[in-house]
Amino acid sequence: QLQLVESGGGVVQPGGSLRLSCAASGSSLDYHAIGWFRQAPGQDHEGVSCITSAGTTNYADSAKGRFTISRDNAKNTVYLQMNMLKPEDTAVYYCMATTWNARGLCLLNPVGIWGQGTQVTVSS
Repeated sequence: QLQLVESGGGVVQPGGSLRLSCAASGSSLDYHAIGWFRQAPGQDHEGVSCITSAGTTNYADSAKGRFTISRDNAKNTVYLQMNMLKPEDTAVYYCMATTWNARGLCLLNPVGIWGQGTQVTVSS
């Protein structure tokens, strides 16, 4: 059974960068599309980005041009590089398995149970 653990969050000033990591165990990432999601205080979970086992990526409009998702199958880890961070990026970030469509594009539909996540705070 796939288990995911997030890390890499922290406090950063606006315009700064962070790299989040999602370490998988229990199953190889070769068989899963993985996505990053976030939840700001008082708001619902929001999809940020996802990546298929083949490396095809998908981004929410809020992440395009600033965030980059990648995966290292040898390390069974998915990363989210976040640049040009804004205060509105402040949230708890989670990684989860996701679905994909008939064209092989991953979708920002989380599958599973939310873990503990990692807190990202963007503040001056």
